[in-house]
Amino acid sequence: MSYRAAGDHDRTATPRRSPLSPALVLVGVLLLAANLRTPLAGYPPLLETARAYLGISSGAAGFVQASAVMMMGVGSFLAPRLAGPLGWERALGVAVGVVGAGSVARLIPVFPALIASSMLVGFGIGVAGVLIAGVIKHHLADRAGTVTGGYVVSMMIGATVTSVVAVPLATVLGGWSFSLAVWAVPALLAVAVWWPVARRVPRTEDRGSAALPWRTEFAWLATCFMATTSVQFWGWLTWLSPYYQHLGWPSQHAALLQALWSVAQIPAALLFPALAERRRKWAFWSLLSVLCGLAGTAGALLLPEPPVVGPWGWVVLMAIGVGAGFPLGLSVIAWHFPDAASAGAASGMAMGFGYLLAGLAPLLMGLLLDLTGGYPVPLTLLL
Repeated sequence: MSYRAAGDHDRTATPRRSPLSPALVLVGVLLLAANLRTPLAGYPPLLETARAYLGISSGAAGFVQASAVMMMGVGSFLAPRLAGPLGWERALGVAVGVVGAGSVARLIPVFPALIASSMLVGFGIGVAGVLIAGVIKHHLADRAGTVTGGYVVSMMIGATVTSVVAVPLATVLGGWSFSLAVWAVPALLAVAVWWPVARRVPRTEDRGSAALPWRTEFAWLATCFMATTSVQFWGWLTWLSPYYQHLGWPSQHAALLQALWSVAQIPAALLFPALAERRRKWAFWSLLSVLCGLAGTAGALLLPEPPVVGPWGWVVLMAIGVGAGFPLGLSVIAWHFPDAASAGAASGMAMGFGYLLAGLAPLLMGLLLDLTGGYPVPLTLLL
């Protein structure tokens, strides 16, 4: 299949009529998306507790998150092919079901089981992320940028709630592994709601297939942008809370700092893609998101606890960078390619490489922490 920049005719072409109402698809997508960060956002506030319980190093603790993120990359690459036998909508439900199953497996509080369950969670998230992009392109093409921002916001809300309640849940439920496993419940409930919706799409509906766009310059640019944004996201998601615990913050206060990081991403995820789509100024809004992330990261490294105001401003700037960057990358792919198959293939390539590279960030930061005994070198990696 030949790839090219989509012209005005391609962007405005009327897609085949969807058998589902847009409102129904939107509600289902938002419910499913809420589960695509929760299992991984619950780990960082409990990382030091789990590390002490399991008797592992910081590098090994970082590898838990790294293994999940790298499996997200594998899932992203395979998603378009896996969607073929079931159809994109049914395959999306199955992928989120895999996320729920991986969360249940986290009940076993041993290191090999934690790695295996994290990989299962990551694979399901990677597949679901690409399929959601294709479902949005097929059913909600007229508002792809706005809807993509909404689905990312739903992920962020799930991650925020998880960050806030992870430590209290561990206390109430009797251990960190129970706190990680409880997030299977909303995942399986979301699948139960989505499945009757997905069944309304005929299995015979052929959405087409497309190979990964290896020779398309635009796809590689989008991939590089998604990779660097993802490195920022997963590096801070894993180590922001432990970093401030290292500086003397109580675990619950550090978890609240991470929750602010998640909350502050929401307006950026909503506004930046919508404004970029309306004005067709993708480069301007992307550059602004990068500069915000750079300023926040540099501030947290050089002056982690400013007098009076504390680190909250740095955290907000970091959040704007990663909160806007991810949906901007997905939105410009959806806008650029003419159909769900090509948009899904390009999204799979961008997220696949992005997650594989981003998966190295938590691991490398943990290894550098072990080697240097402090956070300056690991945080410099994010710059």
